[in-house]
Amino acid sequence: MPLPTPPEALRRGPLREGAFRSRLHDPRTAVVIGRWLGAALLVCFLTGLYSHVLQDPPAWLRDHLSARPAGLYRFTQGAHVISGIAAIPLLGAKLWTVYPRLFEWPPARGVRHALERLGILLLVAAMALELFTGLLNTLQWYVWPFPFRQTHFWLAWIAVGGLLLHLAVKAPEIVAHWRRPRPELSQRRGFLTAVTASVLAVTAVTAGQTVPWLRRIDLLAPRRPDIGPQGLPVNRTAAAAGTAQPPVNWRLKVVGPASYELTMDELRAMDQHEAVLPISCVEGWSASAQWAGVRIRDLVARAGAPPTARLRITSMEVDGPYRETEMEAAYAADPLTLLALRVNGEVLDTDHGYPARVIAPGRPGVLQTKWVDRIEVIV
Repeated sequence: MPLPTPPEALRRGPLREGAFRSRLHDPRTAVVIGRWLGAALLVCFLTGLYSHVLQDPPAWLRDHLSARPAGLYRFTQGAHVISGIAAIPLLGAKLWTVYPRLFEWPPARGVRHALERLGILLLVAAMALELFTGLLNTLQWYVWPFPFRQTHFWLAWIAVGGLLLHLAVKAPEIVAHWRRPRPELSQRRGFLTAVTASVLAVTAVTAGQTVPWLRRIDLLAPRRPDIGPQGLPVNRTAAAAGTAQPPVNWRLKVVGPASYELTMDELRAMDQHEAVLPISCVEGWSASAQWAGVRIRDLVARAGAPPTARLRITSMEVDGPYRETEMEAAYAADPLTLLALRVNGEVLDTDHGYPARVIAPGRPGVLQTKWVDRIEVIV
């Protein structure tokens, strides 16, 4: 169904014919930038989905999660943040390439064309909001009233759905301009070189928070993995959690078929084990340390629980979304999973979870519960 044609008198400014003369506002440039942006968004989406599943696994998947390799989450979440940051200049370049189409005349040639343009508006809005909130999350700066993780998750699905629909509509044009034309425009080569340089630059000065060999040029990343108490960063301090003064009579409660309690001296008298494991946070930074403490599986076995038991771990912090966390059996039974009492040869700093904290391979940092005072078996 065609829509009424707007009068020619409205064609002013960017709406006038010939308002955009750059030869780079063409389908070939859009396709090349779109390929790069699509690759970054695919990596970002898949790694973000993995992080979400680890933090909130569906019931059918809980028994199939694995604690190994120990550094997997460090890699995937680092890739998530790196690809998300790289997507920002790519999205800007893509929008610059196609924005003259916002001023097409007539604005809508029919109902189908109008719906297509509305779909593109939804896609761009979802992508921009997803990348913007994700960037602010790396800074732990939450200027919105809605919960970040859930909103970020559903925005990702909206963006991916809109992207797939857009690719389906534009498939013939994408195929037609996929191969490099001969001769290639020198302006296009220069533009693509500039975009590549900007992506590499923004990646190089932020990726050092998770890539050790880039740490010397880690100029714009919000975290330095080697700065903080005992050489480790801190996201949530003991003061913020309300645990700055742990009780002098602290006791660890282990609840199961044969419940018991342990004082700090009794914990220290148990077999102590060491493990070099990373703390890998959803904001993208990660840092390895040498942890020492009691194996979680030894505490669970002493409570009379089977190796297949899942756990609920409770922190002394006053409130917060991760005051209680659940640990799947694969992590609880892993010999590297510790109730850590020491880090890098020192008693835990209060900001790192004194008197005791969880450290396990392959888990997000938000699930490495600090200030632990209760471990409950939930078979």
